[in-house]
Amino acid sequence: MDINTIKLGDAYELIKQVPDKSVDLIVTDPPYEMGGGGISKPSEGRWYSRNYAHEINESNIYKGFNYQILDEFIRVMKKINIYLWCSKDQVIPLLNYFASERGCKWELIVWAKTNPSPFFNGTYLNDKEYCLYFAERGVKLSTNYATSKTVYLTNVNKADKDKYNHPTIKPEEIIENLIRNSCAGGLVFDPFSGSGTTCAVAKRLGLDYLGFEINPKWHAVSLDRLEGITAKDRKQGHTQLKLF
Repeated sequence: MDINTIKLGDAYELIKQVPDKSVDLIVTDPPYEMGGGGISKPSEGRWYSRNYAHEINESNIYKGFNYQILDEFIRVMKKINIYLWCSKDQVIPLLNYFASERGCKWELIVWAKTNPSPFFNGTYLNDKEYCLYFAERGVKLSTNYATSKTVYLTNVNKADKDKYNHPTIKPEEIIENLIRNSCAGGLVFDPFSGSGTTCAVAKRLGLDYLGFEINPKWHAVSLDRLEGITAKDRKQGHTQLKLF
């Protein structure tokens, strides 16, 4: 399979083409699974964007993903070395799969948002997102003081969202730290690529990368992103290559 690209298609099928033990690191943000599903109503007196709510619900973020693909992740990685963004409801199944059943060491990374969207449904505010890191024994981190933190306290990622329009985009700062910590060289893989954050960061760091994205809209955005073109640029007709 070609690398240094983001392919359009179903990750569950495309991953079968990835050779055994060819991937050094997976950093991915698969669809979340959230009990109750969907966005309810805004809290009183807080800003509410109905467009944002529509984007979230249309993104299938609440439908989760098929855990059978985890077996494929194990197959394609040289050694288990993976960051998985997930919902609260997915934490225990993923811990069971990687930590309990495969004896991986693990860490919980949290993106805590200082200005979360004011949606609730008889629950606590959705002001944080989780990322689970799993690695085989013997896989070493290469951290420094700046990249070793496990809690990122920032505002909602509005700047990148404005650039690429993806409703669940992750901050490049976090993704860059994860990649720097866990991949000194080789292939970085994101089977649920979205707007292409993982691949764009890997490219900027001089690493090989491979992504899959099933939605043609986000696939087109991510290919532009690899060339330094934002969704805003595309809308305005500025499609010339830019310095990345």
